[in-house]
Amino acid sequence: MMTATRQKWEGRWEQLVGSVKALWGALTADEVLQIEGESERIAGAMKEDAGKSREEFLERIEDRFRP
Repeated sequence: MMTATRQKWEGRWEQLVGSVKALWGALTADEVLQIEGESERIAGAMKEDAGKSREEFLERIEDRFRP
């Protein structure tokens, strides 16, 4: 099971890798690589947001049921 923090960091990593791919695609005029990089960057952003949401949800549950 993936923790929320790990999910956030994996999302950030995927965004970095996607940005580098997109930049390399732009430099080499490789449109396919550029599009692939952008899609990876977007997927990473979504994963990071899901990790943040999950973390907030768990914190709310802990706060609610804390004695």
